[in-house]
Amino acid sequence: MTVVFSQAGVFINPTVASASHGLSSHYKIDSNMTSASLDNAVSPASLSDSTKTNPLRRNDIRNVVIIAHVDHGKTTLVDCLLRQSGQYRDTELKGERILDSNDLERERGITILSKNIAIHYRGVKINLIDTPGHADFGGEVERVVKMADGALVLVDAAEGPMPQTRFVLEKALQAGVRPIVVVNKVDRPDGRPHEALDEALELLAELGGEEQLDAASYVYASSKEGYATHDPKTATEDMRPLLDLLVDSLPGPEVENEAPLQMMVTTLDWSEYVGRIAVGRISAGKIEAGQTIDLHQKGGVSKQKVGGLFIFDKLGRVPAETVEAGDIVAIEGLGSIEIGDTISDVDANNALPRLTVDEPTLEMVFSVNSSPMVGREGKYVTTRQLKARLEKELERNVALRVEMVEGTEAYAVKGRGVLHLAILIETMRREGFELSVGKPRVIFKEINGKKHEPFETLRVEVPTDAMGPVMELVGNRRGTLEELAQRGEYSLLRFLIPSRGLIGLRTRLLNATRGTAIIHHRFESYRAVEGELPKRANGVLVSMTSGKTMPHAMFLLQDRSELIVPAGVEVYEGMIVGENARENDMIVNPCREKKLTNVRASGSDDNVILKPSRTLSLEAALEYIEEDELVEVTPENIRLRKILLTESARRRQGRNG
Repeated sequence: MTVVFSQAGVFINPTVASASHGLSSHYKIDSNMTSASLDNAVSPASLSDSTKTNPLRRNDIRNVVIIAHVDHGKTTLVDCLLRQSGQYRDTELKGERILDSNDLERERGITILSKNIAIHYRGVKINLIDTPGHADFGGEVERVVKMADGALVLVDAAEGPMPQTRFVLEKALQAGVRPIVVVNKVDRPDGRPHEALDEALELLAELGGEEQLDAASYVYASSKEGYATHDPKTATEDMRPLLDLLVDSLPGPEVENEAPLQMMVTTLDWSEYVGRIAVGRISAGKIEAGQTIDLHQKGGVSKQKVGGLFIFDKLGRVPAETVEAGDIVAIEGLGSIEIGDTISDVDANNALPRLTVDEPTLEMVFSVNSSPMVGREGKYVTTRQLKARLEKELERNVALRVEMVEGTEAYAVKGRGVLHLAILIETMRREGFELSVGKPRVIFKEINGKKHEPFETLRVEVPTDAMGPVMELVGNRRGTLEELAQRGEYSLLRFLIPSRGLIGLRTRLLNATRGTAIIHHRFESYRAVEGELPKRANGVLVSMTSGKTMPHAMFLLQDRSELIVPAGVEVYEGMIVGENARENDMIVNPCREKKLTNVRASGSDDNVILKPSRTLSLEAALEYIEEDELVEVTPENIRLRKILLTESARRRQGRNG
């Protein structure tokens, strides 16, 4: 590959630059490129498939997936495109992050589930697929990217490509989509849009090679201010430059209209009235409402009838009688359908390879709530109900695995990370489930006869004067520093660390840096197992009785511990009420009352002033517990407890090893 350096410092193929292939020698977009010039374009995916000669493309549709690292502005960009599309009244687009309709998404400010919408521009229907940016939800990206022909790769103008940017871009390129780099947030005071673009294109060249770099286009944008531009110093009036780029630079879907029907199910939706709704892109042929089709599943082929047929338009779905290849559809009436199944014409025998995603790296043990307070707050408390709920989750969450723990009524639930499983737990508790969850554990593998464990890339952005505690904490957990860079008053550190070392590390890093650290991580590879990691430095306070916590008892305990339970709440024997100042566990009585007499003396009645108790979020609680402890989750409370509630049972277990 022959390369030259432009003024911005990006590797460019000079033959491509002179041929106006999306990038000029100064990174200017070729404004003369039109959708007509893409009629006979061939995507990287089609180049690798020798069976497709002279494929046809639809010019009236663009299927585009939006991918980026968390908090780089994907959903805000979609909000801006919706508002400027001219297809909605102001009352239809209320608030911010319109697509984050899930309560958890709005509360946490992140996208959890991928979503489909469609906007119309210059006579072209643009199907936009919004995806999560957090590494734990990579399974959502891996399956929906197969519906797209192009990708908007969003990069923060200040932060540049982050770990998750690499992950999602790699998956997009493997699926054969054509990328457009959008350098977002150019209005940031600390923005460095040219350097961020350089880094994004270098990453693109590293992941896709010269062929993908040739097809890359770019634009600068500010989703917050509502404009896109080819010059970051010059603001425009709207997002038209980006929309023009979507229509002119991205190919329409490759179609085979005369071939038999072929469609892979990449998403499942659910309705209380019609049950499962299959969503996917038609690869070949066409489909009609009421048509009989073959459904190719793991267990074989079955004939089923299409009920409702819908296409995506604006923020929802509209009924359709016939849909042709290239469009994204939703199908009702296929009762037993699963993600990865293929829908085809009867006896066509043209099933697509089943959808595969990266394997999970972390597991937790789910079991029913067995505390003395079971059944007080939740509706679903039995093993049968827990099993049914987990099986239902498997239908939509392709990155999840569930196995029954042998000899017990508990289930090992495997996912991509603590947040991935914590979102499932939080969703279940809001539905009325009570359950107990064990300590997160990484999933080991045996490779070439040796035990391996998952390693992750950890990136920490921290003020330079707080870098010391970060180095110490990560080093204690067997993290290895791979890169150190300066950006103003901040240091950017990149580590390679075992996934075990990440459990509970985020809270400690935030405490050590007074909340100034910005932390991101993503799976890197499996490597040989490292040595033991340090456990929790402090023991816990375990209640020896059941009852209601009393201010007098809590006041006496707070001098030698940090309380995680306030006064006036109900506790039970074996429940954890605080963190000990020393490394050992301590059995305490938080329900002890002060005995009253009719004798009073000066100084004998202390003024009880309690410090605020520490409130643990669900993720913090999951990362805090040790092997002999559980997190009790109910619709109203999150409690910590010992697996064995009585002190005598814990002593007996200790004697038995």
